[in-house]
Amino acid sequence: MVVALVGLTLSTSATAVAAPGGSATGFAQPFAGAPAFEAVAPQEMTSPAQLNQPLGQAATERIAAAIGLSPRDALSEQQYRALLSGGGVGGDRDAAKTIDACLIILTNTVGRPMYGGSVLGSYGLYVDSHGMLQSPANASAPTRQVNTLLAPGAYIGTWMRNNGATHSLLALYRSAYSVQVPFGFASQQISGTAQLVTNTRGGITTTVGMSMAPPLWVVNFALIYIVRPALAATMPAYWAPIPQTVVNAIEASPSGQVPYHQFASYFD
Repeated sequence: MVVALVGLTLSTSATAVAAPGGSATGFAQPFAGAPAFEAVAPQEMTSPAQLNQPLGQAATERIAAAIGLSPRDALSEQQYRALLSGGGVGGDRDAAKTIDACLIILTNTVGRPMYGGSVLGSYGLYVDSHGMLQSPANASAPTRQVNTLLAPGAYIGTWMRNNGATHSLLALYRSAYSVQVPFGFASQQISGTAQLVTNTRGGITTTVGMSMAPPLWVVNFALIYIVRPALAATMPAYWAPIPQTVVNAIEASPSGQVPYHQFASYFD
């Protein structure tokens, strides 16, 4: 579940550009999100060894506590399995497949490869089953299409209420999720088809996929955490700049997608 979990729309600009007055993270508003929660989001990697590394459980629980969540807020094992299988009261298998695909995309870190063995979580990119490289916030991605399941009164909220998980839903709304959603909405509104965002720090400007911008990452972390904390622990711990040649290609593509095989070498 990416940024897209918030149910957002697009404008026509190609890449979201950080405006003047950005935070210490290098992201400007709205991409920096609420100042109180900037520090819990992934920082830019400083060592190649950090690339696509997962958070791990200890860091996951620290972040959860910082945004107002705890293990008791998560679905039970039975609820988790029912949600991912389309079971329970009012369950739907097609909806479950979309949710499962979102979880896979947002946890594409070391040990969790996707199409063609690709591991690109730190870049805020992923490769779909057709071999197309894109942002998880791309209009065609399950992590974008899931919006309809997350809208007020739609499938996910209804399923949770009907299956004894109202406490998880309330915990989510009381957490930083509700604070960060408006920033995520504003960010995607100005991020065009490419769904990339720039980061400027120390006079150097780089680009990353929208899902790694602080408010969007925190929103997705909160959503994944209440589904299953162990899955949140496999989200990217650091973000990495996308190679500029790849950025140029994604921005130039009318669909915001490019064939991964043409650019795979840039991620070696």
